[in-house]
Amino acid sequence: MGCRIMENVIEVKKLTKYYNELAAVDHINVEVGEGEVFGFLGPNGAGKTTTVRMLTGIIKPSSGTVSIMGIDIQRDPIKAKQMMGVVPELSNAYTELSAWNNLQFMAELYGVSKIDARQRAEELLMKFDLYGRKDHKVRTFSKGMKQKLIIAMSLMNDPEILFLDEPTSGLDVQSARLIRDMVLDLHKVGKTIFLTTHYMEEANQLCSRVAIINHGKIAAIDAPEKLKRRIGGLECVEVSFDMPVDVFDLPDISGVIDIRMSGDKLRLYTSEPGRTIYQLVDYSRSNNLEIVTLNTLTPTLEDVFIKLTEEME
Repeated sequence: MGCRIMENVIEVKKLTKYYNELAAVDHINVEVGEGEVFGFLGPNGAGKTTTVRMLTGIIKPSSGTVSIMGIDIQRDPIKAKQMMGVVPELSNAYTELSAWNNLQFMAELYGVSKIDARQRAEELLMKFDLYGRKDHKVRTFSKGMKQKLIIAMSLMNDPEILFLDEPTSGLDVQSARLIRDMVLDLHKVGKTIFLTTHYMEEANQLCSRVAIINHGKIAAIDAPEKLKRRIGGLECVEVSFDMPVDVFDLPDISGVIDIRMSGDKLRLYTSEPGRTIYQLVDYSRSNNLEIVTLNTLTPTLEDVFIKLTEEME
């Protein structure tokens, strides 16, 4: 049996959006494969939400094209939108309606038959652990419950592609973890997910590839681990001592590019981690300090993000 070639379900070519003279999104090209969890990262004001609004047909681009499952979103917006579920950054559940009625309303909007809508709503409410609250008004829900319901609403038409705009923003740790687990479950059943997030660790855990956007331009698109390797020379030695140490008290350590505080630890970004460790040990001995922890860390996605966005400033 031959290997199945993964097709692109989202194709973006030279997509551009001007507001007055300012290019909020500037000739970007993006392709997302079938069944992929694709991360879209960028600082505030970089063009993330504007891009998602164009991809989901909410606003029209100034130029360029967006194809969803082979359908041009400008030529046939209704058909393209039927292929997708959208979870916007700001909640869009009707708070005076029950969870059940919100789901039925979404089904009606998408032309889902009543029988399918009932069955689908029951499945989703059970899956997202909301069945016991199905007849309660949404205004009584916690933020985490609301977010789960909004994701359930976006799945009522059983879409091929799910757009999630900052799905865990402002949630407590437990709710955020539940949402991340749900994303992984949806990925397992073959859904394509386009995820915007400013949580680097979230993108690292969930995404097979990420795009980094800044000032409306794409800085890089690649698998997180490949991006980390690409920025090279940024290995990090993390150390904590039994006494507080001021960054300015450290001697000049050869190969160290940058030093940052991280809680009670010092992070030394270095091209020569071995030599840096020797010098830290010497420093601790000569100052009667005890090393509590000492680790070498490879670059994180956050390091990549900071380096690439700084390069574009």
